[in-house]
Amino acid sequence: MTLDEEIARLSALANPHRFRIIALLAEESLHVSELARRLGMSRALLYMHLQRLESAGYVTGHLELSDDGKALKFFEVVSFEVTTNVARIVAAVAADTESTH
Repeated sequence: MTLDEEIARLSALANPHRFRIIALLAEESLHVSELARRLGMSRALLYMHLQRLESAGYVTGHLELSDDGKALKFFEVVSFEVTTNVARIVAAVAADTESTH
């Protein structure tokens, strides 16, 4: 993993709203409108957080049709474990340094 990828993955979690999103999605898959209601958050702000979590691999989204034919975007949490250590940080920095020289 590159330095930028490692930092992006870790920083995607560094927000209390994103922790709340993950906690809700750990219980069940929810569509965006329901998730926004439960969090008391605008859909636009929620989408920004969901995009960040999805690009880092913590959640995944898919479309489903409701009974009345509306397309609903559902999200669910992806099982993950966050770990890092000195060796991983050193390797990411070393790879970044080599690619810039």
